[in-house]
Amino acid sequence: MKKGHFNSRGELFFEMDLMAVDSSIVTVDALLDTGFTDWLAMNTQDIEDLGWSFIDRQEKQTASGFVRFNLYAGIVFFDDQEFAIEVIGGDEFTHILMGLQWLNHRRLIVDRKMDLLTLEN
Repeated sequence: MKKGHFNSRGELFFEMDLMAVDSSIVTVDALLDTGFTDWLAMNTQDIEDLGWSFIDRQEKQTASGFVRFNLYAGIVFFDDQEFAIEVIGGDEFTHILMGLQWLNHRRLIVDRKMDLLTLEN
């Protein structure tokens, strides 16, 4: 079970570790975005700093319409498990976004009144 936290605006955040190509680990807070259907989205500069490999360009539908994004191969650690995932990169991302793919493998429990936020197996 992975505990998360709410920010002052009530947004849902979970801590995860990103592994760079030199095997160093960067710990980040990722925002769970239920409108995002992929695994992870990050700013391109952060992805390049990690040294993750470019895979391809893909067109994705956003609230603004269709946009072409770069797709990268990344390795993340979440809840003591390693995941090799595809990561969407773009200059417009100001937060690291976790998408709905995480909910295919975990159960989300949210109780803001009780300050309870978890993703569990």
